[in-house]
Amino acid sequence: MLGRAFLPWLRHVGNSMAVFVMQALGCEVAALNTVHYSNHLGYCQAKGTKTSADEISELYTGLKQSYLVDFDVMLSGYAPGPEAVDAVGAIARDLKLKASTKPGSFFWILDPVMGDEGRIYVNEAVVPAYKSLLRDADLILPNQFEAELLSDVKTTSMSDLIDAVAKLHRDYRIPHIIVTSVRFDPTSPVISVVGSSSCTDRSPRPFKVDVPALDCFFSGTGDMFAALTVVRLREAVSEKGLFGTASWRSPDGVDALDLPLARATEKVLGSMHKILEKTKLARDVEVEKMSGPQGALEKDSEKRLHLRKTKAAEVRLVRNLPDLREPEVRFRAQALRKTMEWNPAKIPQASA
Repeated sequence: MLGRAFLPWLRHVGNSMAVFVMQALGCEVAALNTVHYSNHLGYCQAKGTKTSADEISELYTGLKQSYLVDFDVMLSGYAPGPEAVDAVGAIARDLKLKASTKPGSFFWILDPVMGDEGRIYVNEAVVPAYKSLLRDADLILPNQFEAELLSDVKTTSMSDLIDAVAKLHRDYRIPHIIVTSVRFDPTSPVISVVGSSSCTDRSPRPFKVDVPALDCFFSGTGDMFAALTVVRLREAVSEKGLFGTASWRSPDGVDALDLPLARATEKVLGSMHKILEKTKLARDVEVEKMSGPQGALEKDSEKRLHLRKTKAAEVRLVRNLPDLREPEVRFRAQALRKTMEWNPAKIPQASA
């Protein structure tokens, strides 16, 4: 497996998160880092370097020269600019071409990291760069805002979101889509994950999984979700005997709730929510200690206070390995097709 994101030292975000999760669940991982930072950007400051597109390509060339590219899954994440996105895409396309004579032998999971909550935090030229790669991806993992950027559909309701997913299936022929961090009301006590695997006519088979929102800002959860999806989707596909099928597609007669994507999402969220619950409890204890009898918390500068609170909220991954490896499925997928029928005529056409 080829994991790609960025590597902040000491904290579990980017490749530091994704590689650990996949290795802890039994995967052999080769990681190419697109940036090398001292810490993640939740701290609002960092030191380090970005990996250039040429360096990314050179690292992959080195792997090829040593015959070390026998990957069956590629997980790609954060890229610092459009040139880096193109370099990542070139690697994926090369691996797909190499596997083209054996359907299902290579699977590309693309996490198009661009922004969140209405704000782009990368170069805006990254958006069309990602769009140019969508037809080659087997599964994409945008959050709600990124799904809007890719589909050009504003999502203010679940119906809008299903339209966005259907448009991505239709226009870019993406077999599988999971949209994370779905919440139409910022005060809602629930956050949803919406997924779909397309039928042969490219119509969606949408489902959602609702989880209780936690009143805490975490970093690295997208990377954790993506890495867990690699493992749990492979398990679910194996159970259905789909490894020999192009893009691991399920037959059209398979209901949304029986899709490997739905089964995998349930397990992923079972692990994640339990670990984040425990992280929040530990974080609350640390924040309480900060205040103390001397009121040290109040005396801290605003910047120092932010840094301390951010550190307190780092995901407690290593100490909760049992929850990672043996998830309790507490949140079940719900079919969305029963209330929202696919209507190609009302889905906006792709922009020129």
